[in-house]
Amino acid sequence: VNACVDVVLSGVKLLEALGLEPSEGKNHAVLNSRQDLKEAFAHFMERGAAAERFFSDAEAFQDIARTASEHPAAQLYVGGNAALIGQKLATNPDLKILLCGPVGPKLHELLDDNVVVPPESMQERDEFHLILEYQAGEQWGRVRAPAANRFIFSHDLSNGALNMLEVFVSSLDEFQPDLVVLSGLHMMEGQSKEMRQRRLMEAVASISDIPTDIPIHLELASMTDQDFMSNIMHQQVFPLVNSIGLNEQELLFLTQSASGPHASLASWSGIPDVGVVSDILFWILKEHGKMAERASDLTRIHFHTLAYHILVTVDGHWGNQAAAVAAGARAAGTQACATDTIDTSKVFLKAPLEFVTSHTEAPSKISLNPDEPVVHWHREGISFHFTPVLVCKDPVRTVGLGDAISAEGLLYSEVYPQ
Repeated sequence: VNACVDVVLSGVKLLEALGLEPSEGKNHAVLNSRQDLKEAFAHFMERGAAAERFFSDAEAFQDIARTASEHPAAQLYVGGNAALIGQKLATNPDLKILLCGPVGPKLHELLDDNVVVPPESMQERDEFHLILEYQAGEQWGRVRAPAANRFIFSHDLSNGALNMLEVFVSSLDEFQPDLVVLSGLHMMEGQSKEMRQRRLMEAVASISDIPTDIPIHLELASMTDQDFMSNIMHQQVFPLVNSIGLNEQELLFLTQSASGPHASLASWSGIPDVGVVSDILFWILKEHGKMAERASDLTRIHFHTLAYHILVTVDGHWGNQAAAVAAGARAAGTQACATDTIDTSKVFLKAPLEFVTSHTEAPSKISLNPDEPVVHWHREGISFHFTPVLVCKDPVRTVGLGDAISAEGLLYSEVYPQ
């Protein structure tokens, strides 16, 4: 239920256009000023890490957004996880997509013809999200980026309040979907605690109204409030959905928020360790997934990081996982390079060629075989499918990559009727 217009441009170019000098990096949970913006950008650029933040000052944000969207190097695209997943699925001519998010005139013009927008979802003004990209090795003052990534910020109130959720749920009767994809919960972080709590309860009530025979996938995104993450996981949203998509930042934040395995790890250094990742994924499904004694529908997690993907499922609920995880990896390579198929001259392998599957129990050691790139292992009724990713050497566009990966993985996933 989140949709916007993404304004994509070089972070360094925008900061220069705003007349901001390079500074020391500093993390800010919320951006209140241009000073906060440049410090937070430097902080994440230095780490080569993706992040998303709320900009609290409406007027200052409008000025920055105007400078950004009018910059000659800026590109305007469909944005918001929901709209991006919808756009990706809409490239399949056999699918019809219902999108409910705040859709302004510019966004409506950018959407695929297969995407249906209910009239109640239309608004007069677009919500802009600014996506500041940087390349591997790019410098700004003393800061040098170890990897290509992006820093996202917005002052987005309608997505932040999940304004279109009820419109979405009430449109499902007529639309009769085969799959529901939810995203945008992370946008609520800009709200006050009370407002957020109330809205989350309303969201949970709405999601509970979706017929139980329709599988629901929840796409997570960058968050900073551990209590809020813990609420989403423990008592509220996780038990209502069948599937989750997330990346390495979100996975680590999730285990830190709920004191899960490896919660003492402050941040990843380099490529996330496969054994650590699979311990956390196993714990999520064991603690919060569908087990005999627990009222939860969660049976699938699609984890994606730059170098590899893992699809984890509770046995007996999903099929075709090898194809699904491979399709997601293929989407990552083609979309980042903006090619129709994988061009081997433009990609390289970054995944570990050998790894252990766990650090908390007796692990098995796995060596990758290029002829059979999807590796499968099993742990207490839970299946793991791992694939390396052919990483684009010079990415054309990294925005929405996680959404494209999750969408493609869902398209190839078979859900067993229970």
